Amino acid sequence: MSHIVPDLFGSPSAPKGDIKTPGRSTTAEKTPHNRHNIPRTQPLADRLRPQKLEDVSGQEHLLGPDGTLSRMLESGSLPSLILWGGPGCGKTTIARLLASKADLFFAQISAVFSNVSELRKAFDEADRRLEATGRGTLLFVDEIHRFNRAQQDSFLPFVERGTIVLVGATTENPSFSLNAALLSRCQVLVLNRLDHVALEELLKRAEREVGRPLPLTPEARVSLCAMADGDGRYLLNMTEQVLAQRPRKQGSDLTDFGPAELATILSRRPVLYDRDREEHYNLISALHKSLRGSDPDAALYWFARMLEGGEDPRYIARRLVRFAAEDVGEADPTSLPLAQAASQAYERLGSPEGELALAQLVVHLAVASKSNAVYVAYKAARQLARQTGSLIPPAHIRNAPTKLMKDLGYGKNYAYDHDEEDAFSGQNYFPDGMERVTLYRPTNRGFEERIQKRLDILAQKRASRHT
Repeated sequence: MSHIVPDLFGSPSAPKGDIKTPGRSTTAEKTPHNRHNIPRTQPLADRLRPQKLEDVSGQEHLLGPDGTLSRMLESGSLPSLILWGGPGCGKTTIARLLASKADLFFAQISAVFSNVSELRKAFDEADRRLEATGRGTLLFVDEIHRFNRAQQDSFLPFVERGTIVLVGATTENPSFSLNAALLSRCQVLVLNRLDHVALEELLKRAEREVGRPLPLTPEARVSLCAMADGDGRYLLNMTEQVLAQRPRKQGSDLTDFGPAELATILSRRPVLYDRDREEHYNLISALHKSLRGSDPDAALYWFARMLEGGEDPRYIARRLVRFAAEDVGEADPTSLPLAQAASQAYERLGSPEGELALAQLVVHLAVASKSNAVYVAYKAARQLARQTGSLIPPAHIRNAPTKLMKDLGYGKNYAYDHDEEDAFSGQNYFPDGMERVTLYRPTNRGFEERIQKRLDILAQKRASRHT
């Protein structure tokens, strides 16, 4: 449900004084804090928190002249939102500024520290503010994906009545982490990780704030942005560490820090990677599709990204074995044995030595001829088996271990192929009355080209022996 904004650019008739309400889990504010009142001991990231939506970096698709949020505000309607994006991309800042722009009280809770009773308290406070002032509340819920389904359902009546405009922030894919009822009442907006241009703009703002340039060479400046990994808050925290360093003297001159010195000043955080969440599946999908696209360089990159993120190499090995069967198949029949050998080599050697065997496998699978013909045939065979039910094999290929079975015709007239010309009898092996079906259709790539030629020859012989 959308909240009708009461005159975004004027003064509503309702009083605007804040209502002091108890509760440790919520705060209500009329406008974002004034940066000039912030103590200089505050972190640089907080001192530089944007005071206008136009100053938020890296989210032009939402806040630019034609951005989604800009159009919502211009239309005078602000729906409940789910802001989905990585850390340090501006979710909290945008929520605060939306409340100010839409003339809503701002209240904030964190799903990490809040429970059902604190949620009720937040809803009650929003009700009291609405009754006393006529102004609604923008309730910002950080890490909303950490609430369970019952807790998420508790938002629904208050969103529907318009008591609150819910703005939830999450780093997880909402499709997996939020229930359908809540998603149907909110609009999901994806925030970009900050690119180099946005990060560089943050560095310039930091320099203006402190009144001096960063003591970094151009190369070190690029390295600093790369180390931030799209996280603006982390970039500014690292910037504070750099600014706290004494200038480096070389003779009588002061010299800037280079990339090597920067690396000694800062401790680089681990690569963001959740082994049981969306990023896990995104990266294995990227590896799989790079292999399928025969790009060994991209495949090695995603393989390395997963290792750097702490992924279990055994999981990667299992997926590579699967790829060898599914996407390479009979186009290069050496791939599956090599995949098994690489997996065993890792088990024998462990990390890091065994990872080289997996890297070799990644390259081999990327450059190998590709065919999913066996995979397609297998799926078609499963479907056919379900459709045909319990049809029994023809009598001549049934097992006949007893005299009774032989008397019933089991195994009668079976042609032992090794005794036939070219070791091929051409007999029917499908159930009686069932037409022959072609399930496996080799490609003309790799070894399957030879397989197709042999199957063509056998088809001709089969036809000639049944005419």
